[in-house]
Amino acid sequence: MNKNIPTLLFVGLLSITGIGLCATVSDAPAPISASAVEDAARARSMLDRAVVAYRKDPQRALVDFSMVGPFIDKELYVYVVGEDGVMRASGGSSIALLGRDVRNLKDVDGKLFINEMLAEAKVKDSGTVAYRWADREHGGIERKVAYFQKVGDAIIAVGYYIHRSSPQEASALLGKAVTAVKEDAKAAFARFNDINGGYTMDDLYVFVVSLDDMVMQANGASPRLVGHNVSDLRDVDGKRIFGQSLATAKAKGKAELRYTWRNPVTHRAETKITYLERVGNYAVGVGYYQLEAKK
Repeated sequence: MNKNIPTLLFVGLLSITGIGLCATVSDAPAPISASAVEDAARARSMLDRAVVAYRKDPQRALVDFSMVGPFIDKELYVYVVGEDGVMRASGGSSIALLGRDVRNLKDVDGKLFINEMLAEAKVKDSGTVAYRWADREHGGIERKVAYFQKVGDAIIAVGYYIHRSSPQEASALLGKAVTAVKEDAKAAFARFNDINGGYTMDDLYVFVVSLDDMVMQANGASPRLVGHNVSDLRDVDGKRIFGQSLATAKAKGKAELRYTWRNPVTHRAETKITYLERVGNYAVGVGYYQLEAKK
């Protein structure tokens, strides 16, 4: 068994198999949307069932976890890593790593997320690990939080994807964006438009519209709109998005928008709630998507 598989080899393997990375471990995940709460409950329930099955018959359970059946439910699946770091079972894309030591598996930032999970499992029998992983259902890399439980020398985990950011996260990003615009508007717009500028994460992004001529100054998800007048911009249902909301933001300093827009994570038309805040002659906006939106 090769216990020190080079990182580049893993990167190549992940490119072929479609496994996504970008992980961090967290004891307290960020606030999540109502839909993620439901998915979290499903993941917790599946983990409980997996633990019961493993305790009853470990060998049988490892086979069942890697097969289509009761331990695969849409995007949810079970994976198992031994204390020695070897992947023992997986119902997801990480099945390509079965039998391999994954302790040296790194994300794009060099984080050893499996190794960190194993280290946490030595201190306590259960916990969570937050990371970014390929979602086969939606075809992209998304935030994921996995519950794990140590049973003997095995760590059993089930994770759920966070497809929609919470209102709290949208508000926090807006506050950060507003501060950036106040400090240096031109530099801030450049960062908002840059996918690596620190203001675009999953379904959250910043946009800025001038209040005098209604020209889009920045948009982290639709750069094609930058430089264009958006007074007649309409949502999926044909509803004009801006207008009264910008007038409200100009007069009162803040406003709220509700419209139907394409979620960049799920690729579906969903109801979006956007917060606007005035900074000088600009309206800065950040929104979040709701589960009950249109498909």
